[in-house]
Amino acid sequence: MKRVTLVKEIYSEGFKNLGNHFVKSYFKAFAWFGFSMYAIVVFAFVFRVSTGFEFS
Repeated sequence: MKRVTLVKEIYSEGFKNLGNHFVKSYFKAFAWFGFSMYAIVVFAFVFRVSTGFEFS
């Protein structure tokens, strides 16, 4: 019984902060993706305005 408790403790300690690391990495990647998509939209808008594109 002591061995099962020891394995359970090792397992829980090994994966305690794993979720937080994945969540932080996911949100960092999502933030960079969002910023890059916003930059592309702004660039496209400025390019269309500078080349004389008519919006109507």
